[in-house]
Amino acid sequence: MAPPAAASALALPTANGNGWQGEGMLQLLLELAPCLLCGMALGRVRPHWRHHLAPLLLRWGVPISLVGLLLKGGLHSGNLQVALLSLVLTGGGLLLTQHPWCQRLLPRRSLQLGAVVGNTAYFGLPVALALLPPEALSFSITYDLVGTLVTWSLGPLLLNGERARPGQLLQQLLATPVVQALLVAVPLLISPWHAPIAAALWWPARLVIWLMLLLVGMRLGLLLGQRIEPTGLGPALLIKLLGLPAVALLLTRALGWAPLLRDALVLQAAAPTAMSVLLLAEASAQQSRESLPAAQLVLWSTLLSLISVPLWAWLLA
Repeated sequence: MAPPAAASALALPTANGNGWQGEGMLQLLLELAPCLLCGMALGRVRPHWRHHLAPLLLRWGVPISLVGLLLKGGLHSGNLQVALLSLVLTGGGLLLTQHPWCQRLLPRRSLQLGAVVGNTAYFGLPVALALLPPEALSFSITYDLVGTLVTWSLGPLLLNGERARPGQLLQQLLATPVVQALLVAVPLLISPWHAPIAAALWWPARLVIWLMLLLVGMRLGLLLGQRIEPTGLGPALLIKLLGLPAVALLLTRALGWAPLLRDALVLQAAAPTAMSVLLLAEASAQQSRESLPAAQLVLWSTLLSLISVPLWAWLLA
């Protein structure tokens, strides 16, 4: 639980009224919808473009973007709280999906992973930037960092049915843009030059987010028209878009968290299934069984989240 001083410092600004909420919703739609729609159109007419754009963004754009966002958000007293509860939601949720009852609801491993892992980097962060005060950015990034580490460490093991090996986990984590960004951002945060560097990287970081949204849209455009495999898709969508944010809301209220911490965590938990779930499914040994359910979950959770995420923001406000 946050100490009283931290709680008062983290309270939502008084500007969080109906007018501010309406402006935030408009900004969110203007940021998400054009990038996704343009990407979906490009994905249909120029599908090969994503093969040129994706490696550049993943190798250079994403680490630079994360460094800029980390420097902009800074570190606050609530980061550790958010990190621990994010680990409970993602890691604990992933463990719960291995229960036989959950496996009957979610018969595919990609659905089990996609039901708890959200697209917090390229969907959740624009949501936080549009709907929450700037102070919430740090907490939203913390959720994304924990979720990404869980996804890329445990995700391949789950999809391939393997046991965790420390050396393999370490190698996978070091290869992720998140760890690469942390190795650069942490020394800069404690240096006297972090403020001008953060200012210089702010708009490049935003540009990378827009390009990644465009890339997500291009990938979704290729999924349109594919047959739907309904087995387990409905429960996975309900868990990802409604169940996980509801659990986050209940836990943060039970712990007495400040509104800013609570709202950041709930909105990140409400993000649609991460595109990395599809990438991991396509690269897994079970590709023929897992790629189609993963693709459908990514597609429909992203489209439905354009409705569900604003509803969660309205509920929190």
